[in-house]
Amino acid sequence: MKSLFVEGNSTMHRVSARAKLLALAALGVALFLSTNLLLLVLAALATAVIYFSIGLPRRSAAARLMPVFLTILTVALFSLAFNPWHVAVVALLRLTALMLFAAAVTATTTIAQFIDEITLLARLPERLGLLRADDVGLAVGLVVRFVPEILDRYRAIREAHAARGIKLRPTTVLVPLIILTLRDADNIAAAIDARGVRRHVN
Repeated sequence: MKSLFVEGNSTMHRVSARAKLLALAALGVALFLSTNLLLLVLAALATAVIYFSIGLPRRSAAARLMPVFLTILTVALFSLAFNPWHVAVVALLRLTALMLFAAAVTATTTIAQFIDEITLLARLPERLGLLRADDVGLAVGLVVRFVPEILDRYRAIREAHAARGIKLRPTTVLVPLIILTLRDADNIAAAIDARGVRRHVN
């Protein structure tokens, strides 16, 4: 499996993994506490600047975002069908800003750094008997490593649409993408269990 990490020396690369994850959590809370359109637009623009300054070519950087943005756009359109336009725009801006900053974090943080920080964070709940820190770290690492596979699936579906002359629409992309992702997730889970990586509680 490929990694989303991109070698570089940008400001985001030099920030510690812990600081980036804390900033991502704080941004998520701040975004969902605000309904001010101007602030949300500024947040989306600021996170776009951060994301496009990490050193990726523009086309490659945009391609990474496309599958997630299609999902966000679908959510916003669904919200528009049942809510005033303001609510749909707020949802679109919130999720877009969060997606851009999260993409910048994943592109400038290695999988090992992710797993180490998440495992450390989960040590306290582990002492209380609520979870297993190593298992949580493994789960987060797998999620991050799985994203490039989803991007590859999206590209394959897009090329299949083009070869058949079918117009690319969110509904015709998301359904096969979800099915293929779930199938791969089952295969990975079976491989992990077969190797005894996950510890089972009887």
